[in-house]
Amino acid sequence: MAIVPPTWEINEMVHAIFEAPTYHLFLEAILIICIIKLLFSKSYNPEKTILTEKEEAKKTLRHYGVGSCGPRAFYGTMDLHLFMEEQLQKFMEVESTILYCYGFATIASAIPAYAKRGDVIFCDEGACFSIQKGLLASRSEIRYFRHNDMEHLEELLIQQQKEEQKNPKKAKITRKFITVEGVYMNYGDICPLPKILEFKYKYKVRIFLEESFSLGVFGKNGRGLTEHFGIPIEEIDFLAASLENAFASTGGLCVGKKYIIDHQRLSGQGYCFSASQPPLCVTAGIEAFRMVEENPDIIKQLRDKCEEVHEKLTGIEGLELCGAPMSPVKHLHLIEPSDDRDIDERTLQKIVEMAHQQKIGLTVAQYLVDEEHNLPKPSES
Repeated sequence: MAIVPPTWEINEMVHAIFEAPTYHLFLEAILIICIIKLLFSKSYNPEKTILTEKEEAKKTLRHYGVGSCGPRAFYGTMDLHLFMEEQLQKFMEVESTILYCYGFATIASAIPAYAKRGDVIFCDEGACFSIQKGLLASRSEIRYFRHNDMEHLEELLIQQQKEEQKNPKKAKITRKFITVEGVYMNYGDICPLPKILEFKYKYKVRIFLEESFSLGVFGKNGRGLTEHFGIPIEEIDFLAASLENAFASTGGLCVGKKYIIDHQRLSGQGYCFSASQPPLCVTAGIEAFRMVEENPDIIKQLRDKCEEVHEKLTGIEGLELCGAPMSPVKHLHLIEPSDDRDIDERTLQKIVEMAHQQKIGLTVAQYLVDEEHNLPKPSES
């Protein structure tokens, strides 16, 4: 026998519906429609993609699984991570190497692991966003010099020297750093490393060098800007780079003296608190370095292609090319920009679309407009 609610309860329900606010009824109606849609919609069934055996890396997947599932210092270290660090140490000819799981987090974590409150960092104002975040996290005193302007940098160093003479006691505990990129991501030009090395000994500063776009490109064996200029790598106090460019993997590396690298294993936040690189990506990185070591001619081939692209892009009507001929990073700017950044970006986007029709890969450079220290002008790269 069915149980029928009393008449007074039905009347109360009807009264409540009519008394309820309109927005309340509207929201309930939307929720009911969503529930009905979910009940009757088809389950998600993505199209299957067939990968080649190389793309699947079956051996690595079957042995290690997909992810490491934890930070390096806890349960995320596998023999592949240790092997890759050992290989990188030999490749870069340094005392020690550390792997980070994410390219952006490498320099952003490494700077504050070493530079602290009370230190002074002289940084190129054209430095990439990840360096800017690392500087901010360090809480050091930041002094920006004009992009690649060594005269301005020396002026700031002399000014610091004069300040230290007024307070010798403070000067003894103040550490000083110069932070630069090997190839500047936002400009495509090369850092004058020999001149900066000269300042290192003249003004007693340490050098932080970010080589995400020069490692695997410059030098006879692809070891970066130090090899390119014939500078012993031990002259650089701290070198970091992403593995997400020339080496087609994920993550990044820092190399240097053993005590600097060991310190990061305890205080590099991107190392301590982020899950380590997936074994599959580590295998890809190891293979990339193996290819470079066994066939260093591909480094020269890459530079030749960079110079060829530079030549082809030079002299395009209405556009100005920025970047060194050997650099893998090229920026095209409008020769006559407007006063409106949005208009210039839309103009560049139209050029990108026209280039794509000609099977030429260009893209409009993207920036966090409100957060960049020195916002570069609109460009395509």
